[in-house]
Amino acid sequence: MCVSSSEAAFSGTVLYCGRQRHPEHGLIHVVGYQNTVANLADGPNAMLLHLPTGRLAPEQFVSVGGDGDVLRRMVDAVAPPVGEGDGFDWMGGEDEPAVRVFEHDVYTVLLADDPTLIPAALHRVPWRRRPRIEPELLLFYAERFPEHAVALCCFDNADARRAKPLLVRYEPNDPDQLVVPAIDGHSGGAPELDAVVPVDHWVLFSSDEAGDGWGAAVEYPKRMRHTLRGLLPDRVVGRYFGDGEALVNGDFGIGHRELLAGELDRIERRRPPGGVEP
Repeated sequence: MCVSSSEAAFSGTVLYCGRQRHPEHGLIHVVGYQNTVANLADGPNAMLLHLPTGRLAPEQFVSVGGDGDVLRRMVDAVAPPVGEGDGFDWMGGEDEPAVRVFEHDVYTVLLADDPTLIPAALHRVPWRRRPRIEPELLLFYAERFPEHAVALCCFDNADARRAKPLLVRYEPNDPDQLVVPAIDGHSGGAPELDAVVPVDHWVLFSSDEAGDGWGAAVEYPKRMRHTLRGLLPDRVVGRYFGDGEALVNGDFGIGHRELLAGELDRIERRRPPGGVEP
């Protein structure tokens, strides 16, 4: 359900992308990502996420604080369920480095516009979380996603645990295409884009241009921080992909027009560079 630098098991993935005009940040997308991770490697591991934006900075990773269930609340809104504070410590100096390194929940995150620069920055990752990265994996992202920012999220949790959501705001390359990263690959090498892979994903979308009767209302705690609440949707739509289903490898995406029309059957499996698989 993800791309990792070494062997790992990911399950229960929740993916979210929302489009909004924020009073401070302008027209942005907000992507949420969460799953249960079991590190099956002998040492540290990492997962890679690619986002369709020109550049990311640590402050664009949003702390959910004590509200680690925000994505689960979105899932609960579209399908009722059956039966420590975050923050970042940017480790860069006064001049912004080519690779930005900071802490977020269980991860040490490396942000890069050019993923081939990541190996030179791995020494800034704490030893217990420092993974071994195959050059072909980073070259895959550099070649296949040249206009994307890449986040390498390093972890060392031998037992499966549910991390708090990764929530990131950014100015998208194309505001009218909402895409969530979902390419699958756990060998440490480049993902096989022609492979048919099992899926276990909730895929959620929102838009602040949708009407009052659109989608399902999400309930949040009244105590939630105003800055976090301002980046979360009032209403969402979504689909579950799983129950033994398998799809050609790729991301998930939908056009904004189709999203507003509630055409969830238009959620597509997307593969680089711009290829689409239904």
